[in-house]
Amino acid sequence: MNRVTPKRRRPGLAGCLLLASIVWSSGAAWAGLAIALNSADGTISLIDTQSYAVIGKAIACKEPHHLIPTPDEKSLVVACAASNQLVFFDPVSGREQKRIRNISDPYQLGYSPDAKWFVTTSLRLDRVDLYDPADFTLKARLHAPRAPSHIAFDRASQFVFVTLQDSNEVMAIDLGTRKTAWVMPVAATPAGIAMTPDNRFLLVASMGEGVVEVIDWRNQKSVRKVIADTATHNLQARGDGRHFFVANRSIDGSISLLDTQTMTIIEKYDVPGGPDDMVVRADGKELWATARFARKVQVIDLVTRKLKLSIPVGSSPHGIYFIDHAGLR
Repeated sequence: MNRVTPKRRRPGLAGCLLLASIVWSSGAAWAGLAIALNSADGTISLIDTQSYAVIGKAIACKEPHHLIPTPDEKSLVVACAASNQLVFFDPVSGREQKRIRNISDPYQLGYSPDAKWFVTTSLRLDRVDLYDPADFTLKARLHAPRAPSHIAFDRASQFVFVTLQDSNEVMAIDLGTRKTAWVMPVAATPAGIAMTPDNRFLLVASMGEGVVEVIDWRNQKSVRKVIADTATHNLQARGDGRHFFVANRSIDGSISLLDTQTMTIIEKYDVPGGPDDMVVRADGKELWATARFARKVQVIDLVTRKLKLSIPVGSSPHGIYFIDHAGLR
């Protein structure tokens, strides 16, 4: 769980625009842009994915933790927990597009696969909010004790699943009725959650037990616990319809590779600094991960299976994205 307290002092709009102009007036050209959220700084770092150089930093909001592209990938939506808003950025240029205010304490966020629902969790306020993505009107607010964190959807967009970190549970919400369908116990301190490509199982990362728990969600039954490493925290699809990267967010740190056909860990990479959110290059040759405790983005060479380089960013980096990715679900 990430209860980050940002510095109180923030520049006003003029300062934000000045910072942004420094980035955009440089005249530099780059083949691709990575955007990393620095949750403690309230900033975004812009990284050239070809040269690996940080080409700029701009003020975003208070506590930008997670991000998600819109279904058409023309915008990148950043959840600003302490600012009670969503900030939209152009994923190609990094320019701010717009802000949606009065979104209460958004921590994690996501669009349903059919793009009919936009869902946010409120880690501090113990609730899950369901919005109409057309205009971001609130359609339902559900009590979700305690500490609702990460989310996943089934392929048919019938359910959204939420990990409850402090109660060691997973909660399922029926999007048709907008009501809680069920709650079940899982391994200690669940965080990241993902649906397997065949829509059969939920994968739940357990920080408290260092495992990925495999859940038969239709029958609310735990079928296996796959040992990963210390502080197993997050999951990212490799994009091949079979494998998931598993971030083990300790100081020493590692990322495991889970085969969802055999439900076994088949590779592990040393990634120091508390690896958290991840994104895979479209060609499958690199994995980028934010290192929450090291103020870095770590780039892993998936061919050599070694850490390729570390990119300095801001304080407590969390979400990361680039448009040339191998897939997000």
